[in-house]
Amino acid sequence: MLALSAEGTLPKVDYAIFADTGWEPQAVYRHLDRLERDIAAPAGIPILRVSSGNIRADALDPQHRFASMPLYILNKDGKPGMTRRQCTGEYKIKPLKKKVRELLGYPHPARIPRDVFVEQWVGISTDEFHRAKDSDVKYMRNRHPLIDMGWSRADCIRYLTSLNLADTPKSSCLGCPFHGNAQWRTIRDSSPDEWADVVAFDAAIRQGNARANATGNRLLGQAFLHRSRVPLDQAPIDHVTAAERAALQPELGDSAAHVQELEDGVTDGCSPWACRGEAEPVQDDFGLAR
Repeated sequence: MLALSAEGTLPKVDYAIFADTGWEPQAVYRHLDRLERDIAAPAGIPILRVSSGNIRADALDPQHRFASMPLYILNKDGKPGMTRRQCTGEYKIKPLKKKVRELLGYPHPARIPRDVFVEQWVGISTDEFHRAKDSDVKYMRNRHPLIDMGWSRADCIRYLTSLNLADTPKSSCLGCPFHGNAQWRTIRDSSPDEWADVVAFDAAIRQGNARANATGNRLLGQAFLHRSRVPLDQAPIDHVTAAERAALQPELGDSAAHVQELEDGVTDGCSPWACRGEAEPVQDDFGLAR
């Protein structure tokens, strides 16, 4: 959308905003720098970077209120669970709203007049039209230009290829539990430092929420980044074992699409106003009692 706006196919936007969780792959930050240098700046479009903090550091800080990631839990009775998914709201939507308020001239807690709003573009293609959602505030009105243009993901890839941007990386937290095996392998095989980072984080969250532990809460289960609920450096990311498939069947069912999710990850992702959903029945505090 940024490139289409810069070249004039879409109207020129006033700003592009990147909500940084503080734990993106280095390839994403390099790509963002390239977009700013080669596309946005020549067109006079500022790219604003906003943040609510570093999600990795916050997760391990017992003094910080952590908006939990959707971690996989293995309860003491052997049953699987998941933690509450709050990270999209805290690390994506919250800083975006704060910046938009500042740009409108009404920082929190100022009341924004009814007739003051921004038109906010969200990059959902026709393949994902079911993810297109309205904003939850009146001062941000969502529009989905790719759907309006009838563009599919394939159309986007063809266009990016024509701009020498075919290698555009997926933006997501380095240690996102929604990664599929293919994404974990890419990190392991192409970036040893980042692989060591996520393996260390996976081990660090094993005993639960740092803040809950600090207050002496009783441990109910163990937390993992990989769906198999084994340590990441031991997880079967090169193939899905028969035992793993059997263990995951209650969660995924038998459909080919669900089995493919093990390889490709959660396709819906965690994009602002397009998240997979925040209302599933889950377990709080990394498997710890309140």
